[in-house]
Amino acid sequence: MITREISPKGRSVRVTFALPVDSATSSVAIAGSFNSWSETAHTMALDKRRGLWKKSISFKPGDRVEFRYLLDGSRWRNEEEADGTAATPYFSENSVLEL
Repeated sequence: MITREISPKGRSVRVTFALPVDSATSSVAIAGSFNSWSETAHTMALDKRRGLWKKSISFKPGDRVEFRYLLDGSRWRNEEEADGTAATPYFSENSVLEL
């Protein structure tokens, strides 16, 4: 699940990424074009009360972001609610957000 919130002056877009708690047992990270595909730079926190892994990241309006979720350090997952997908040189696809 993805939610977007534009700042009052329109200078940033806060994107909140969320996955159900049963998506992973120990960790979820968001790796993408915005963090050089780092597997540790943007880890999601577990909100046990809501049963979700969550992370909010701010971007600039007009940004095009490619990303994937890394589950438990070994499995990749795309976002079903992304704006689209982009082919990779590794015979897979990345999720795409157009901000």
